[in-house]
Amino acid sequence: MTWASWTTRGVYSGHGGVLTEEVGPLSGDLTVHTTWAEGSAQITVQYTDAADWFTMAGSPVPCTSEEASRSLHEAVVEAVRQGSAATVPVAQFGPERTAGEAAAD
Repeated sequence: MTWASWTTRGVYSGHGGVLTEEVGPLSGDLTVHTTWAEGSAQITVQYTDAADWFTMAGSPVPCTSEEASRSLHEAVVEAVRQGSAATVPVAQFGPERTAGEAAAD
């Protein structure tokens, strides 16, 4: 199995923070973590140095390659910095699909 992960600490959220599935919005000094495996990217956030991780709203998303998942991580970090109850951004993260778009059956 191929996988990759990225973590960015010290991401200060913009006004309105980031929206999570479990507890709603988080704001302040956050850590963003992306794990990519088997064509999917999982994005989680936490208060920096806290123990609990929370799923960012819109995650997981289809993501076709390690390179695309790195680009997704960078886009997520920027979305968190922008705030406004940020969710996983919808942008091109692979040759066939976009983040948040379901795979064709």
